[in-house]
Amino acid sequence: MINKINFLFVTLFGIGKIKKIPGSLASLVTTLFLFFLFHILNISPNIVLISIIIIFFISLYAVNIFIKDLENKDPKEVVIDEFIGQSIPLCLYEVAHNVPKETGEILKFYFIMFILFRIFDITKPFPVSYYEKNFKNSLGVIMDDVCAGLYVVAILVLYMVFT
Repeated sequence: MINKINFLFVTLFGIGKIKKIPGSLASLVTTLFLFFLFHILNISPNIVLISIIIIFFISLYAVNIFIKDLENKDPKEVVIDEFIGQSIPLCLYEVAHNVPKETGEILKFYFIMFILFRIFDITKPFPVSYYEKNFKNSLGVIMDDVCAGLYVVAILVLYMVFT
């Protein structure tokens, strides 16, 4: 029972088991899910951000349990890291812009954040690549996506400063 719950958690309820582009699908589902939380249910971005931090710490343990006996220490089916990494720019955008916005503007920025996150997650510029190459445990699995998410935040901050 515990293994099944852990499997559902690290695969984001089975999204990671989808054969083609599970990471991109997990990022897309995360983007849609957070849009729903923030703009349909009107959940506070601060509450969601705290939840993401808690999920991050639970993930460190859960991913280690999942990959313990696997030869591949960063299996494609583990997509909780995409959830965390994609959530970072989305949550911080909402925290920073916690005022009513036009839906079109929100969707534009969500789309940009989704695309940028996928680019950084796939291309793995330093230090994203550092974590993946040097940590063959849950820290390596998760931190490369956290770094990719922080790159998106940096790009958006630069954009907002210079426009």
